[in-house]
Amino acid sequence: MNPVLQQSVVALTLATALIVTSQAATIPKGVPLHATQTLIRNNGSEPESLDPAIAESVGANNLTRDLFEGLTANDEAGKTVPGVAESWKQTDNTTWVFKLRKNAKWSNGDPVTADDFVFGIRRFVDPKTASTYAATFGHFLLNGAEIVKGSKPPTDIGVKAIDKNTLEVKTAFPVTFLPELMSNNNLGPVHKASIEKYGKDWTKPGKLVSNGAYVLKDWQVNNRVVIEKNPQYWDATNVQLTRVTYLPIEDGNADVKLYESGENEWVYQLPPGTYEKYKVQYPKEIRNAPMIGLRYYSYQTQDPAFKDVRVRKALSMVIDRDILSQRVTADGQAPAYSVMVKGTRGADVTPYEWASWPMAKRVAEAKSLLQQAGVKPGSKFVFSYNTSEYHKKMAVFAASEWKSKLGLDIETESMEFKVLLKKRHDGTFQMARNGWLADYNDASTFLALIECDSDQNNNFNCNRQAQQLISQGSQSTDPAKRQALLTQASKMIMEDYPIIPLLQYSLPRLVKAYVGGYSLENAQDRFRSKDLYIIKH
Repeated sequence: MNPVLQQSVVALTLATALIVTSQAATIPKGVPLHATQTLIRNNGSEPESLDPAIAESVGANNLTRDLFEGLTANDEAGKTVPGVAESWKQTDNTTWVFKLRKNAKWSNGDPVTADDFVFGIRRFVDPKTASTYAATFGHFLLNGAEIVKGSKPPTDIGVKAIDKNTLEVKTAFPVTFLPELMSNNNLGPVHKASIEKYGKDWTKPGKLVSNGAYVLKDWQVNNRVVIEKNPQYWDATNVQLTRVTYLPIEDGNADVKLYESGENEWVYQLPPGTYEKYKVQYPKEIRNAPMIGLRYYSYQTQDPAFKDVRVRKALSMVIDRDILSQRVTADGQAPAYSVMVKGTRGADVTPYEWASWPMAKRVAEAKSLLQQAGVKPGSKFVFSYNTSEYHKKMAVFAASEWKSKLGLDIETESMEFKVLLKKRHDGTFQMARNGWLADYNDASTFLALIECDSDQNNNFNCNRQAQQLISQGSQSTDPAKRQALLTQASKMIMEDYPIIPLLQYSLPRLVKAYVGGYSLENAQDRFRSKDLYIIKH
């Protein structure tokens, strides 16, 4: 689910190989290291899976990023760097060739080969795997969209092993950011023999064979996941942290208490309204930077309560994003009125016209829309969110806006994050809390939230006219034309009000001052443990 990605990849000339040196944990000269290189960090929630094909949440992907490595990766500053692939070249508009490093190994000592990527990607797009990212990423690859729908076999995916250390990737249309895309471990390798031997249990401790900088040591559900340094990893000599413990704490206040007691060294996210307080209290430990990500609420547009676009528009209009940003979350996040956020490449941010209206005018228009739609004051709606003081405060604020300005009765329901994930995908909600951190820096990552046939479209809306514009833009090799078409499409879909954009993400947190390698340039919030180290303290 994120940005600051390498422009040089996009500007790569045809048939020119890209070779970038990559090593872990760049330690400034003269910085002494602690004798014990271990880290405890909160991950925000219990991972739904450690299978890279299934992993969907930020928390799950934080772990798979340590356990597995794809063709490319993201360094501490968010730049795209080599992973298993040491170089790559684009041979025509839709063909890329990746050269794999010969010293890449699985944690059991087996070599990582091009066939492991072919197997992993075929498995990822196979409908039997039921990945919620299969369509989101698969449609970029030749025949991917058809395979996900079941009309072609997984063997038809545009990925081929030329030899043991050479992988060819064919895309369905020009994808200039493919090296960035391939940093997502959903498109990475998995160990075929382990999956065939253990079936669904292959991701359990003692059975998981991984190719990343770390191996799975322990997994206590709703308690902790412990990973340890992988001695078989190709860059193991440069990996400093020997053990990392991930905690699944959803409550921000509990997170901070563990931090202050020394039982946690990395707060996932500060509770709303506490940023300024902790900024003063822990000036050397506060971390905050804008993310290429969007906080938003989803409508179930097929639910009888929200089939009328006038209802969806009215509820979006009356939420005061300025108050939400400045007084409720109060942590530097900017108001959002578009599916696109500032810093996204490939489309413009196009806010709603009414975003600049005085609130009184917005409320009057919203009341008129509800009256036209036949929705009377006192009408009841249900809002679902995952257990967290942060999301609760946002939900309470939204509910109060809808109650005080429109007279609507909002029932809120709280649940574990993995339960909310399933509820959203199943469509068994009316309104739900949602959020998205870009998987790569291009407009298409945000379009996945609102376009037809996307497995990340939990809103169940579909605008076929806009979809045609997206298809035209995807096929274009002219960046300006592509940007114009995707901008037009996103604006057209947002006029259907499938979601309520609220804020552009930032992730205010506390991180111990002795944790080295943490960069505020990492706008995707993708931190590999191999890039971190503990300073002597």
